[in-house]
Amino acid sequence: MSAGKVIAYIFAAILIFFGVLFIWATFSPDGQIGWLLVGIISVGIGFGIIWLAGRKRPSAAPSQGEGVTLNIDLPGDVSLDTLKCQSCGGSLTADNIQMLAGAPTVSCPFCNTTYQLTEEPKW
Repeated sequence: MSAGKVIAYIFAAILIFFGVLFIWATFSPDGQIGWLLVGIISVGIGFGIIWLAGRKRPSAAPSQGEGVTLNIDLPGDVSLDTLKCQSCGGSLTADNIQMLAGAPTVSCPFCNTTYQLTEEPKW
């Protein structure tokens, strides 16, 4: 939680506390009806500050040129020219390889089969 939110919550709590005291004092023998209005306004502003401080602000959108680059190191001596689907034998390209749950997976555009690339031992 940021320092600004903490300050806003503390300020709202103070406003609500004094607002309740004003509302409560309205009903004392020496109370005035104007205190009720002050109390209601103070409590309302306090809850409004809590609502504003609690709102999640949208994160800044990345500017043009910023982005995430994902490099996939294919296991073993795999050549993209010879990569074929294990199910139908269709030719696959780099566009068919993506990272899912931290593992390189291949999605065949011909038979819609999805499977994970595995590295075979090199010995």
